Amino acid sequence: MFYFLPAVLILYFILPQKARNGCLLLFSLIFYAWGEPVYIFLMIASILSGYFLARGIEKYRGKAAEKICFVSAVIISLSALGFFKYFDFVTGSINSLTGLSLPILKIALPIGISFYTFQLLSYVIDVKRGNVPAQKNIIDLACYITMFPQLIAGPIVRYSDILTELKERNHSFEEASLGIRRFVTGLSKKVLIANTLGELCDVFKGTGEASVVFYWMYAVCTALQLYFDFSGYSDMAIGLGHIFGFHFIENFNYPFISKSIAEFWRRWHMSLGTWFRDYVYIPMGGNRVKTLRWLFNILTVWMLTGLWHGAAWNFVVWGLYFAFFLVIEKLFLSKLLKRSVLLSHIYVIITVIISFVIFSAKDLPSAGYEISALFGFADIPFITGETIYYLKSYGILICLALVGSTPLVKTAAEKAALKWEKAVNIAEPLILFLLLVISVAYLVDGSFNPFLYFRF
Repeated sequence: MFYFLPAVLILYFILPQKARNGCLLLFSLIFYAWGEPVYIFLMIASILSGYFLARGIEKYRGKAAEKICFVSAVIISLSALGFFKYFDFVTGSINSLTGLSLPILKIALPIGISFYTFQLLSYVIDVKRGNVPAQKNIIDLACYITMFPQLIAGPIVRYSDILTELKERNHSFEEASLGIRRFVTGLSKKVLIANTLGELCDVFKGTGEASVVFYWMYAVCTALQLYFDFSGYSDMAIGLGHIFGFHFIENFNYPFISKSIAEFWRRWHMSLGTWFRDYVYIPMGGNRVKTLRWLFNILTVWMLTGLWHGAAWNFVVWGLYFAFFLVIEKLFLSKLLKRSVLLSHIYVIITVIISFVIFSAKDLPSAGYEISALFGFADIPFITGETIYYLKSYGILICLALVGSTPLVKTAAEKAALKWEKAVNIAEPLILFLLLVISVAYLVDGSFNPFLYFRF
């Protein structure tokens, strides 16, 4: 924020338009190499293979070589992702099932590989479909893949969405103002809300006096922490994109106000959901097939969605858990949910909270115990003095987070802007500056808190 970002901005805006993609590429490589000096070569190799093979797809259109280039591009991208992310998981699973002792390599996961692999795949697939032309300028393609604002944790930006802006984009004070607003909002969500909720989650994990109420506090805080952490990152990425003239897609749209799980996934991690829909689900036939085939499609897509988040069985179960609710909603539950808005919201909230218990658990047995504790089936008291203490300490923050996860704040701000336009125009920059100062103070005073999705 105080060295890297100002250096990028200064050099970026003093350079001519034609050199700006190269500037972003250079700084993005530095950004990535700062934390992953070795794996930057893996990312560069992935970009080079995607670039040349996409050119081959276009060059040999209609010939056998086109298919060879396309299949090669897909295999190369998925092989890299599969080896680094899933080799140890598969090996460990085989050892557990067979009693073998195959070596576990303990491979470090390259940061952001799930995101940049999916971006590269979407580019290659869109070239194969004829939706976009193959990029002839390797600097532009590499800039798209490595762009540091969203390189680490999304949103998953499709090449087709920013193709025009890679060639020519407009910069203005209005766009920069909007970008700064989103960036500061995202930083505040991460530092002031997500990190503080994370402190309570850490307290819970270390407590010796767990209770049913404390388990519910932990489950609610885990869901809210994930939301504010990841949506905060997305806000920061989208904000930086505006500053540099790019319009990245929205990634969250108040998912906790959903009235069904299907709606929840139209609002949560939207770029991932639409990616699987367009590149996996629909090519498999979507829902325009017989019932058994449709069930297979749903289970496949959601098992892959779970595995995309992490190489562990709890992620597989997490994905299949959502598949189950999507299936029963499609078959009969959605009709029942429409009868009561209140009951539909309660159903979604409880279902999602339980899902994130599975998501955040260290393994399946732990997830099973935590879910049983939520419903009083564990040998723990309903409430303890320690639970009451932490409920009082964090109650206000939890309430603020709950309100902040709904459109209430945004709606109120928009109404205030219409009614008291001049006052809001003066107050908004002051509030944003104050939030920035407080966030930086928290960062300086606190410990290192990376974004949660780094490990997914």
